[in-house]
Amino acid sequence: MRAILRRPVVIGLLVLGLVAAGFGALWFQPWKLWVDETVREELPAAAAPAAQDQGAAAAAPRTVAAGELISHEHRTTGSIKIVRLADGSHVLRLENLDTSNGPALRVLLADAPVKEGRAGWHVFDDKSHLSLGELKGNKGDQNYALPRDVDLSDYNSVSIWCDRFDVSFGAAELSRV
Repeated sequence: MRAILRRPVVIGLLVLGLVAAGFGALWFQPWKLWVDETVREELPAAAAPAAQDQGAAAAAPRTVAAGELISHEHRTTGSIKIVRLADGSHVLRLENLDTSNGPALRVLLADAPVKEGRAGWHVFDDKSHLSLGELKGNKGDQNYALPRDVDLSDYNSVSIWCDRFDVSFGAAELSRV
């Protein structure tokens, strides 16, 4: 056995195998299957524009679009809201999110139709989409600020998107409220 382990080819193959296993672990990040990240953010309170005659209703956040998440590559549940804050800014809010954790997960605002099953897994980065950043956690409630210049009429869906494997974990069609 010792004679076999001293051969350069065997040592090279062992080293190559260890490097491949290390790269595979970093790429797939299998530990995320057992690690949940829960986020509990409150809806942000934006300062209302200063005006004497403004009522309390004008200062309250208002939902302008909403949808329910459906599962794609991984079981995903929860709801999506786009909320207009008192200062005119918009926030995309995930509520009661429950999905798998994974590598390079992002929140995408897209113009793609939401399709059930495998047909909907790969469509959200095909056309116009806007990445709102990394998913903060795979469970809970979280907020993502929308750029001031975004035209909400250009987008009709939201996806929890895995950039590493170009697949949707789950998505919601947005309905205007």
